[in-house]
Amino acid sequence: MANYDFNRRIDRKGTRAFKYDFLQQRYGRSDLTPMWVADMEFETPDFILEALQKRLDHPVYGYTVLPKGYFSAIARWVESHHGWPVDTAWISFIPGVVRGVASVINCLTAPGDKIIIQPPVYHPFKNAIIGNGRQVVCNPLREMPDHRYEMDFDQLESVIDGDCKLLILSNPHNPAGIVWDAATLRRLAEICHRHGILVISDEIHCDLALWGNRHIPFATVSKEAAEISITFGAPTKTFNFAGLVSSFAIVSDDALRQRFYTWLAANEYNEPDIFGPIATMAAFTEGEPWRRELIAYIEDNIRYVEDYCRKHLPGITAWRPQASFLVWLDCRGLGLSHAGLIDLFVNRARLALNDGAMFGREGSGFMRLNVGCPRSLLAEALDQLHQ
Repeated sequence: MANYDFNRRIDRKGTRAFKYDFLQQRYGRSDLTPMWVADMEFETPDFILEALQKRLDHPVYGYTVLPKGYFSAIARWVESHHGWPVDTAWISFIPGVVRGVASVINCLTAPGDKIIIQPPVYHPFKNAIIGNGRQVVCNPLREMPDHRYEMDFDQLESVIDGDCKLLILSNPHNPAGIVWDAATLRRLAEICHRHGILVISDEIHCDLALWGNRHIPFATVSKEAAEISITFGAPTKTFNFAGLVSSFAIVSDDALRQRFYTWLAANEYNEPDIFGPIATMAAFTEGEPWRRELIAYIEDNIRYVEDYCRKHLPGITAWRPQASFLVWLDCRGLGLSHAGLIDLFVNRARLALNDGAMFGREGSGFMRLNVGCPRSLLAEALDQLHQ
């Protein structure tokens, strides 16, 4: 029996929601249905709101420390859901995953160093590298005929040189929703360990594995992986409170952890605000029933998109994600240029999606669709595209 109403539509306009109130600046018009930014249209669950309200009822919001039980709540969740027995000493609060990535870049690499990404991939990785004076090295994913990607290890070996210091892994992958298997992660770890390359594993979508897929933390696949990895996670995607900045790092290797966490502490990046850790603890102690219902709803939304494209949009193929609420739409069958594809979605269909080229040239011809929304909104968006 369902306990949560994912069909309820909520008006977010005028709430300073980036997804809605930045449309004019981003797309040149404000009359679009926003299906882009990776937060969901569902109410943040009641147990999180209640935990926040309890703290709001106290009239003083001064300097704060992490609440008792914060680290153990994360450790219990990670072990119960992903089979990784994490020591609480391995965990640190961080103010967002992208800020965590940038922190690693600044702490553990030098200006001019090379950092590897695997496009098409989450675009802030590239921005963080370039903006911090490092060089981007691309190890593009290889497209397979069955609407999926795999890693290209031969190409990876060919681009590695002595200046490559870091690889940023999207696990599960954004935008394609890939749940990387253990053999792939193990091979990646072996190559990076052999070449002295550290790995950042962005695992923010790990709790949204779909269709019975199981997320595998990169650090768990081998001794080599554990020695070279920094893992970032957060409950913010799964429980829809991205506006409360609350993420965490896990580093099992003693020397790597000491080096990175000392830098975090010196810059006070391990210091929380009042509300993020409270929401995190509520999510990880009370959130499992909500998460299960959410996943079932998202899976039905994905099926809806797949069926709709087959029936009404034959030039568009929806690649089924193994994780997350983001669907990678292959629009190459429409035969449009990049500019033509943008014009179709924005000016004719009045939809705001992330265009695939944003994730690297390998994403050209694709669009990323956010299906974390009530079914009626999704249906209206697809109808706009069909018309």
